[in-house]
Amino acid sequence: MARKKKSASATRAIWKGAISFGLVHVPVALHSATQEQDIDFDWLDKRTMDRVGYRRINKRTGKEIDKDHIVKGVKLEDDDYVVLSDDEIKAAYPKRTRTIAIETFTKATEVSFFYAEKPYYLVPEEKAERVYVLLREAMGKAGVIGIARFVLHNKEHLAALIPAGPALMLGTLRWADELRSPDGLDLPKQGASAVSPKPTELQMAQQLIKQMTSRWDPTQYKDDFTSAIRALIDKKVEAGDKATVEPLEEAPDIGSSNVIDLSDLLRQSLGSKGKGAKSKAAAPAKKAAKKTAAKKSAGRAAAKKKAA
Repeated sequence: MARKKKSASATRAIWKGAISFGLVHVPVALHSATQEQDIDFDWLDKRTMDRVGYRRINKRTGKEIDKDHIVKGVKLEDDDYVVLSDDEIKAAYPKRTRTIAIETFTKATEVSFFYAEKPYYLVPEEKAERVYVLLREAMGKAGVIGIARFVLHNKEHLAALIPAGPALMLGTLRWADELRSPDGLDLPKQGASAVSPKPTELQMAQQLIKQMTSRWDPTQYKDDFTSAIRALIDKKVEAGDKATVEPLEEAPDIGSSNVIDLSDLLRQSLGSKGKGAKSKAAAPAKKAAKKTAAKKSAGRAAAKKKAA
């Protein structure tokens, strides 16, 4: 099952250092801004249902070793290793491992979603509240985010410093060379006449997009799939060991080789979106009508049985 995670305010700091821009330093502590909600599957031996754990094995001797005896090493060309501890790295690079160094400020709209990785909260350390608020308010007024770099877990990260309500958040970004080029993929070329949409199809698609466009509200989106998996688990528990998995939703027709009439699909989509509000309002009434009809039908059947 999914493990409950502590809120960001209750977690221990992952990293401590300072935001640096110009000659200004803001001492801060880094806290995770996310919590996992996924189903926590354990590995099991299907014959006995015993848990299968992760073992630390010495690849030469085949023996299991204690985690206290494990160190991090970097392999050299002659198969020798250089062992570096976290403390040695911090001692060698005290500034780089303790500083979120802002290199430039830019508009948030100029940073593509493709680069976004993981968000963190930055909390001011003791006596740093005033300069923390100054930086947060100044960035908010200017409408910019800060592009910075910092070291976490012995890895340098590119990051975006973002004013977000009462908080300054730090979102790690992918480096440009970490994104693969799409050049080797079989993608339809832009402007290719063979796949270019008809003007009427493009107009209907734009109209459909306009009907479906709304303000972004993250609270409207929930992880329904995880909830569905939990419901499936509960159903199997109630049914016992002999339960078989039955489809709980209709499978999509993704293997069809039929030619798709795109114009017809767009018209149907536009029609369904227009009727969406009416159908939602009418749903309770239809449900009540069906319930009443079912009661009447059951009543008539009971009367016939009694008469017989």
